[in-house]
Amino acid sequence: MSEPFYITTAISYPNGRPHIGHAYEAIAADVIARFQRLRGREVRFQTGTDEHGLKMLRKAEEQGRSARELADEMSSYFKEMCDGLNISYDRFIRTVDDDHHLASQALWQAMEANGDLYLDRYEGWYSVRDEAFYDESELVEGEGGEKMSPQSTQVEWTVEESWFFRLSNYQDKLLALFEQNPDFLKPDSRRNEMIAFVSGGLRDLSVSRTSFDWGVKVPGSENHVMYVWVDALTNYLTGLGYPDETEMMAKFWPADIHLIGKDIVRFHSIYWPAFLMSAGLPVPKQVFGHGFLLNRGEKESKSLGNVTDPMALAGKFGVDPLRYFLMREVAFGQDGSYSPEAIVTRANAELANSFGNLAQRTLSMIFKNMDGALKVSSDADEADYVLLSTVRENIAALIASFEKLAFSEGLEAWMRAVFACNQYVDEQAPWALRKTSPERMEAVLMILFRCVRDLAIAVRSVVPESADRMLDQMGIEPGGRDFAALEDSTWFNKLAESNFVLAKPEGIFPRLDMPESDAD
Repeated sequence: MSEPFYITTAISYPNGRPHIGHAYEAIAADVIARFQRLRGREVRFQTGTDEHGLKMLRKAEEQGRSARELADEMSSYFKEMCDGLNISYDRFIRTVDDDHHLASQALWQAMEANGDLYLDRYEGWYSVRDEAFYDESELVEGEGGEKMSPQSTQVEWTVEESWFFRLSNYQDKLLALFEQNPDFLKPDSRRNEMIAFVSGGLRDLSVSRTSFDWGVKVPGSENHVMYVWVDALTNYLTGLGYPDETEMMAKFWPADIHLIGKDIVRFHSIYWPAFLMSAGLPVPKQVFGHGFLLNRGEKESKSLGNVTDPMALAGKFGVDPLRYFLMREVAFGQDGSYSPEAIVTRANAELANSFGNLAQRTLSMIFKNMDGALKVSSDADEADYVLLSTVRENIAALIASFEKLAFSEGLEAWMRAVFACNQYVDEQAPWALRKTSPERMEAVLMILFRCVRDLAIAVRSVVPESADRMLDQMGIEPGGRDFAALEDSTWFNKLAESNFVLAKPEGIFPRLDMPESDAD
């Protein structure tokens, strides 16, 4: 029985269409989910949309329609993005779902039963854009001298009756969580920020609103709706069948990782564990706050006119090249930058010219010179053993790096193996061996066939569709494409003895051209 693994993305706020940041997080989470499946683990992967709150209501009012109509339309774009980018989620959750309302109310009642909720009056600064309350000391001055949130969004003074959560009771427990479990919040820079924030003292948190009704009703206070973050965070439990003691809750909670953007770390690493502690539930094993993806070094914004539609990028360059670029280019956890030129350069150099060319040359020579047949050869020399060892070591390095979410580092190791294979081709020159030593040529091509198969399996989590198309051509059965298959020393002999014949190979990674609109 494989060890279960539960991963979630933050649920996206759909008051606008998906941008490249949404795609980046979804792809990274998908790579993790697929990687863990390759390791043989039973994976549960959840993503979705966070549709309540004042921001959505005001957007709908501006457009002269209901909040639900807006939510239905906008959520559909996020689901289309996930499907288009080959995101292998198990559930796409929406906070308008009936079971989500029930789960949120159950969590509320558990916190209330613990004595952590009380009714009072809220007076303070609120950012509709951030759906967040801010203390006076956190505000900054805008260009016109007006008060702004730390994220430079507008704040407004709010006065209304509100339920409060006794967050102040959890200061010591949260500090103990950070201290006793250093891996709870990663990277370390985010953890240090949150330790400093909690150490500065925690004020009780306003967790309901009466000025609008678009949200989850507070049990017993029907004129109140829950603060959107109470509702949103509960989604991670909803998808497992909470509050019922389901098989999924028993198997997958606590979550192995909440993958989120660095701008919402406070909600996930302070508010969320406090809510869970109050409700008597285990806290997640890890929250990972990744960095922002910048457009040519600049943060995307509508005012700058540089907001990128991720599906337009995928349409121009292909889904797998885009996935590869995002995982290869950026040190995960830090901010990174992208541009059409960078995508084309990276994809051509590494996928088309290096790995794609290696596979195409190898399979084409087997097809032309060996009639597509595989042969078990005993003609091996030192160079063959060195190459097989190099590939094996670098795939092991990829696996170790991916385990700690160091995707760029892992793919760098993978590329070292690809380069070693290409160097081996150049040194062995199988096209010349065809005339001088046909048996040695066959041995060289069989070594390369083994290496290409292993490299394709190793990178499946990043470029799943392309890797599977390559493995299909090579006759590798779907059940023989995980990391356990890399340890199987009998696979090649079995395939060769099965009378498998390679058909004329098709290139998997064509070279990309810079679209004219971006080449100017």
